[in-house]
Amino acid sequence: MQELHDAPLAPLTTFRLGGPAARLVTATTDDEVVAAVREADAAGTPLLVIGGGSNLVIGDKGFDGTALRVATRGFSLDGTKLELAAGEVWTDAVARTVAAGLAGIECLAGIPGSAGATPIQNVGAYGQDVSSTLTEVDVYDRRTGERVTLTNAECAFSYRHSRFKEDPERYVVLRVRFELEDAGGLSAPVKYPETARTLGVAAGDRVPAAVVRETVLALRAGKGMVLDPEDHDTWSAGSFFTNPILDDARFAAFLARVHDRLGPDTAPPAFPAGEGLTKTSAAWLIDRAGFTKGYGQGPARISTKHALALTNRGDATTEDLLALAREVVAGVRDAFGVTLVNEPVTVNCAL
Repeated sequence: MQELHDAPLAPLTTFRLGGPAARLVTATTDDEVVAAVREADAAGTPLLVIGGGSNLVIGDKGFDGTALRVATRGFSLDGTKLELAAGEVWTDAVARTVAAGLAGIECLAGIPGSAGATPIQNVGAYGQDVSSTLTEVDVYDRRTGERVTLTNAECAFSYRHSRFKEDPERYVVLRVRFELEDAGGLSAPVKYPETARTLGVAAGDRVPAAVVRETVLALRAGKGMVLDPEDHDTWSAGSFFTNPILDDARFAAFLARVHDRLGPDTAPPAFPAGEGLTKTSAAWLIDRAGFTKGYGQGPARISTKHALALTNRGDATTEDLLALAREVVAGVRDAFGVTLVNEPVTVNCAL
């Protein structure tokens, strides 16, 4: 294991923000990950686990503890069964499965970060999420001190949520396994309306998985959601806020606020999210509350390509970013009575 002290953490995040860690350990095997976690827990040292850093906001003062960078590697494809080490680059793994002619995660192309992070927030995009194909997760259980394997059901997946997110201090992901589909090189049925429109097909149709992957990459790039060191619109955590899910009473109150503000003929995005629940669009709320693409005067601004992404224009601090996020949250709440919830994990800072 590599060990550094007073180590910069900003370069390990897609925001490129945050202060240093008192100690940074880089682990390249599962055994090294477990050993580093056990050492920190035995000493009572605060522990921060870092994968691809794409869903992480670290405070300007940094982290006074051990930051563990999971840099494990391992890609195994046996028929339709896929196993990934937690440190594998997710978007590369997607590309390799599509090249092998398999379907199930092709719409998750271009999502930055590591494979081990995908089950934590049940990563999803363009009509797919990992919970629909994930079968098992190997973890180290910090409470029991044992390695265990959790099934899909035991992960308790829901929209951008899981058992791991519910109890973030308990588990460290080591490996993830998926059951994909061999559809002769075709994709899973296309579900997302924007993807179907772009492809010129009907919802439910199948097309070559490679075509779906390229289409999704192009859609994401157009929104600044594919990492590019030269493009500050990608110096972000992707979607900064989750899409609100409202019960019937809250949705009715929200709709009344929309009609008062924007007129009785305005229909906000609304998608069924379970019995008595409706999901609406955080991006729509942000835009209609007056925070349009490119909003902001300082070094942290809303992306010029997508209203849901908050970005570092090159010399921002974490506090600059959080000030912008607080402004957006307050503005949306004042306009529509809906409180947005941040998607990235905050470390030594808060909205």
